[in-house]
Amino acid sequence: MEFTGGKTQSYLGGVYVLRRHISLSILSLLFLSGFLGCNLNAQVSQKPPSLGIPQAPPLVGDTVALALEAQNWLVELLKINTTNPPGNEQAAAKYIAGVLAKEGIAAEILDLAPGRSAVVARLRSSAVADPSKALLLVAHMDVVGVDRGKWSVDPFGGVIKDGYIWGRGSLDDKSMLAANLAAFIALKRGNVHINRDVIFLGTADEEQFGDASIKMLVAKHWDKIAAGFALNEGGKVVLGKDGKVQYVALQAGEKVSVNVGLTVTGRGGHASMPTKENPVVHLASALDKIGNYSTPVRLTSIVRRYFESLAPLEDEETSKWMRVIDTPDRGEHAQRFLADANPMWNSMMRDTIAPTILEAGFRGNVIPSEAHAVLNIRLLPGDTIDVLVNDLKKLVNDPQVHFEIASEGGLAAPNSSLENDFFNLITRVSAQEFGGAPVIPFMSTGATDSAQLRLHNVQAYGLRPFPVSEADDARVHGDEERLPLAAFPKGVDLVVRIVAEFSVSR
Repeated sequence: MEFTGGKTQSYLGGVYVLRRHISLSILSLLFLSGFLGCNLNAQVSQKPPSLGIPQAPPLVGDTVALALEAQNWLVELLKINTTNPPGNEQAAAKYIAGVLAKEGIAAEILDLAPGRSAVVARLRSSAVADPSKALLLVAHMDVVGVDRGKWSVDPFGGVIKDGYIWGRGSLDDKSMLAANLAAFIALKRGNVHINRDVIFLGTADEEQFGDASIKMLVAKHWDKIAAGFALNEGGKVVLGKDGKVQYVALQAGEKVSVNVGLTVTGRGGHASMPTKENPVVHLASALDKIGNYSTPVRLTSIVRRYFESLAPLEDEETSKWMRVIDTPDRGEHAQRFLADANPMWNSMMRDTIAPTILEAGFRGNVIPSEAHAVLNIRLLPGDTIDVLVNDLKKLVNDPQVHFEIASEGGLAAPNSSLENDFFNLITRVSAQEFGGAPVIPFMSTGATDSAQLRLHNVQAYGLRPFPVSEADDARVHGDEERLPLAAFPKGVDLVVRIVAEFSVSR
């Protein structure tokens, strides 16, 4: 790689650093010798756990020491209970600001509500910022709640045992938070001569998307986080049954989450004299119809490309149907086969509806006069909630059942480009990191902060960089969430390499 010049800030050196954190002594030596394209070096000699995955070509130094530091940051972040609601992200923001302060990096805590804050810090490439070039490293600090009785360890204990880091947020999303922090600090320690501003952002309220979420940051503090590119959660590194990375899913778009409330009113009274107006019966009937309803399939451009790219990696039968998913003669059967084979594939092909909350009654011998339910709907980009709700009303066909669309639903955002330099760089470096594993464009079925960024012309990509099995991936938002210890340094290494290379590119 070639050396690129530019203005140098007081904390930036004049050496082009390609990939990993490099010690100051090696920096000086390489600068004096005129060496071009030097490496980031974690100042250690041991190699990271391999997970049975071929290591990246030996063009860069190790990042094991940095990953061990980041692992400690992750453990401490897991100990901070940021369950949303209420959030308590301010405590995590202060912890991160303290880590950055030790590196001589000033962080700003942005208070959004009592006890709820985001944290932002910036490494500048020049005196005048160019938001169109800036790179935003974003991860959220809040987590979903837990049922402690179903955990074998303290979900907020930062427990390490049996080869795993256990805890709520170990996958979603504090591990990404720690990896982004490591990459950000590596740039500073290495005096990397960056050609674009790099911004670290820890967000609040991602899980509920309320008044302390990224939409408030965009509304009130856009000047502090404006960027042309962003790296966030939303993708995944998928381990096959052989323990090797099967593929890397790089998120470039996402579905839209909307809640719809169902309310049924009727005549309440003594349970010894049931009537046909019982709201519980009407609600149960409506949910039965909705639960057995499948919306029409619509394959977006990203989903088509996803199945095309995944087909060569699957077993013969699955591959056969992936290859004909959009054909007029066998497409319908292919879609049914794939929908039955994998719930995620089903959700990627259509709008989905999941009943999540039921409320009715207060005593066992009283028929209630009202019953309530909540449907969580995930729309394909471009589909509208009004059209789907009208279809559901026709399906239910019951005047006692009233539908109400929640006002705080997500917004459809355009996909990020699959053709720009950042996408290509992530694809190339990820493939190198994981022994040539294919990198496949991906539309996530879950929502992320990236949607708000894409609405403001940010090319945002989701990459949870840690190799994880399907079984462990299924623990996200569930019980016993955990991250394989061996996966963490691989993820840190990947993020450091991506950030270092892109930050010095023009």
